[in-house]
Amino acid sequence: MRRFALRTGLRWKVSLAIAAVSTLVAVVLSLVVHNAARVSMLDNSRTVMDERVKVAQRWYEQSRVLGFGAKLDDPHLPEQLKKEAWRGQRATYLEDSGTGTPEVWASVPLRNGKVLSVHTKFQDRFAVLNDLDRVLIIGSLSVVLGGIALGVLVGDQLSRRLRKAATAARKLAEGDSEVRVREAIGGRVRDETDDLARAVDGMAEALQQRLEAERRVTADIAHELRTPVTGLLTAAELLPPGRPTELVRDRAQAMRTLVEDVLEVARLDGFAERAELQEIAVAEFITRRVRTVAPDAVINVVRDAHVSTDPRRLERIMGNLLANAARHGKPPFEVTVEGRILRVRDHGAGFPEELLKDGPSRFRTGSKDRAGTGHGLGLTIAAGQARVLGARLTFRNADPLMDSGDGTEGECRGAVAVLWLPESAPTNTGSFPIIDVPD
Repeated sequence: MRRFALRTGLRWKVSLAIAAVSTLVAVVLSLVVHNAARVSMLDNSRTVMDERVKVAQRWYEQSRVLGFGAKLDDPHLPEQLKKEAWRGQRATYLEDSGTGTPEVWASVPLRNGKVLSVHTKFQDRFAVLNDLDRVLIIGSLSVVLGGIALGVLVGDQLSRRLRKAATAARKLAEGDSEVRVREAIGGRVRDETDDLARAVDGMAEALQQRLEAERRVTADIAHELRTPVTGLLTAAELLPPGRPTELVRDRAQAMRTLVEDVLEVARLDGFAERAELQEIAVAEFITRRVRTVAPDAVINVVRDAHVSTDPRRLERIMGNLLANAARHGKPPFEVTVEGRILRVRDHGAGFPEELLKDGPSRFRTGSKDRAGTGHGLGLTIAAGQARVLGARLTFRNADPLMDSGDGTEGECRGAVAVLWLPESAPTNTGSFPIIDVPD
């Protein structure tokens, strides 16, 4: 069962993280400020009530007048204050339910044995606390929204740099050796992204140097082999007629072909090849070339087109595709011309999974269900020549046949190679047009 993976951008992850931290900080600070303000107001209220009860005591003792709403022996006096008055102590008491405005009491024992007390709720004072709560809520929301905006800004900048780095890395993987990740991301900021870019650039340069060294070694070996192989082929022509002579000539010719193919691959790997462009009619050109190299192939012309391309390289591509089909596939072989799209198809076992996944590779001849002969250079050369033309060469297998007898899946209908010629030819500088290949 395939697991569902939710993909989110880095900017939103950073924004959510900053928003969560901002919310936590804002809530904690608001609670701290609210509780500190409430405690301060309660302490101040008890102090005020203590002063009031002292003034009310003096007034009563001097003029027998009860001020500040004072009462004598109030039946609603809290028990704690009664106990303090019985011990002769002046005291304050706070009734706080936690929901409404707290009620503050103050009492003092008199000389005649009575208890004078005052109490109030300080509605105006605690209304300020409600205003403070509203200010704290608005401030907390502002902090959260500001945190989200800051997160989007920071995350977008980091995400943009990483996207540029990923794009440059993909170009490197596609063979553009001139791309450098550090130059692609740009900017004056120096952070971990720069460290990653420098590491990727260093790895790309080291890999490029190694590949270039291997290419030079391969080209040098092939070049050095060309002369003795040519001499061997010439000497084989001087042998007397017979079966041994035919075997020697055949093997010498195969060795010469292999050396030429290796040299061609080395040149293509060096990205030094340039197309010599000519205007051609695709259908007429393909028909003549296919009739020459594969007379038994079926040619289907759906639509003709005129393109500016290199005929020699296009002929090389089609020849290699047909040779690969003849070597590894089964007849009938079909060549379809549909405008700028050329298809070569056989009815054999199809391309191996490794080729479909990774593309053609030199000296890899395919899986066990194919012939296993050859050196894996034909499709590699075809792909390289297509790159010089600015074309796109893709590989796939045809839909499998269903065996209606036992209900099991039948054999593959064959391998299909598709060459997508560009609408505009490659420039003299070697830059290639972009070819959109549908799914």
